[in-house]
Amino acid sequence: MQIILFTIPLLGGEAVNEEMNAFLRSKKIVQIENKLVGKGKGAFWSFCIKYTDDEAGRQRERVDYREVLDPESFKRFAAMREIRRRLAREESIPAYAIFTDEELAELAKIEDITTSKMQQVRGIGEKKVERYGHHFITSIADEKS
Repeated sequence: MQIILFTIPLLGGEAVNEEMNAFLRSKKIVQIENKLVGKGKGAFWSFCIKYTDDEAGRQRERVDYREVLDPESFKRFAAMREIRRRLAREESIPAYAIFTDEELAELAKIEDITTSKMQQVRGIGEKKVERYGHHFITSIADEKS
């Protein structure tokens, strides 16, 4: 078992919050302890996370989104994967760091994507929408016209 600490300021801690959420999605979490700490004029949340790198317990079955999504949603999903692939290549980051397949599948179910609808998808926060949302909203809107 391993331990990692995250401290997230109450004001302006969105980037650290995204980092912690990405970490939580990538590990098998054993325990989380949190505490609100006041320091001078500021305050922050402190998280102590105990985790393992137990990949055997985390193996997921591969999802065939062609079977899960209706034909129109799958068409949007495939288009979004191409957008994600292009962005990942441009930024030299893994595609899942932009949006996971699960997140894209949920987005594909939405006919008229907006920034507020994007944030309602589990795993997509304000920072991801600010950074990548317009690529997906614009491209999907262009396909409709």
